[in-house]
Amino acid sequence: MEKDQQPDGTVGKAVDVLQMVADAGRPVRFTDLQERSPFPKATLYRLLRTLAHQGLLSFDPDRGTYAPGLRLVRLAHAAWATSALGPVARPWLDRLASRTGETIHLAQMDQGQVLYIDKRNAARPVEMFSSAGKVGPAYCTGVGKAMLAFLPVAEQEEALARQSFHAFTPHTITSAEALRAALRDIRTAGHAFDIEEHEPGIICCAVPVLGHSGRVLGALSVTSTTARTTVKALATRLPDLRETAASIATEADAWRFPEAPRD
Repeated sequence: MEKDQQPDGTVGKAVDVLQMVADAGRPVRFTDLQERSPFPKATLYRLLRTLAHQGLLSFDPDRGTYAPGLRLVRLAHAAWATSALGPVARPWLDRLASRTGETIHLAQMDQGQVLYIDKRNAARPVEMFSSAGKVGPAYCTGVGKAMLAFLPVAEQEEALARQSFHAFTPHTITSAEALRAALRDIRTAGHAFDIEEHEPGIICCAVPVLGHSGRVLGALSVTSTTARTTVKALATRLPDLRETAASIATEADAWRFPEAPRD
C-alpha cells in the first residue's frame, strides 16, 4: 500500500487537499501545500490540477496560487440552504436580537468543535472571536458546552477526546474530568454559561437546540461583555433563549433536518 493511500481513496485525498487550501485562509502556493501535505509531490500536483479543472479550486497562473473555486462556493451555498440550521433559524435570530440588543450566536457541533452558523451583532457591537463560518473550541464556550452536555454518552466521549484544553484565560476549564462535572450540571440546569473562559471580558448564556427526539441540532447564545452587563443579568434572557431554541427546533424537525455525519 502506498504511504499516502487512505481508506477513502482518491476522493478522500482530494477532500484533504481542498481542506488544506481552505484552512490556509488565503491563496496558497504549491510549495506551501507540499510542506503540509502527506502526499507525494506528483500525487498532490495531480489532485490540485483535477480540482482546478473541476472548478472546485481556482488557479492564478500569474501568482502561482490556489484558492477555493466558484463551483465550491456554489456547493457550499447549496449545502447551507438545505442542510444548515441557519436558514431555518434566521427569522428567530432576528427576533431574539431585537428583543435583547445583545450579540446572538447560532452554532452546531462539527467534529467535536463549535461551528458558528450565524451571528447577530449587538446594538453596540463588540469585537470578539466568533463570526459565521468560524470554528471555535467547544470546552470553553457557552454554545459548545450546551451542545456537549446533551450528547449521548458515546458521542460526548468522542467529542471530549477532541478537546485541546488550552487555557485561554484563568477561567478556562483545562481537564476532561472538570468538563464532565460541568456538563452534568449544565444538563441538569438546561443551560450553560461562558464566564470569560474563552476571551477576557466576554460572557454569555447558552441553551441547546434539541430536536423532538432530544437530538442535538445546535445551540443558541446571548453574548455580552463584563463592561456592559453581568452574568446574572444575561441569565434573565433564558426564557427568550429557550423560546427561540424551541421555535427553531420545531421548524427544523418540520424540515426533516438531516443528522450531521459522524466519523
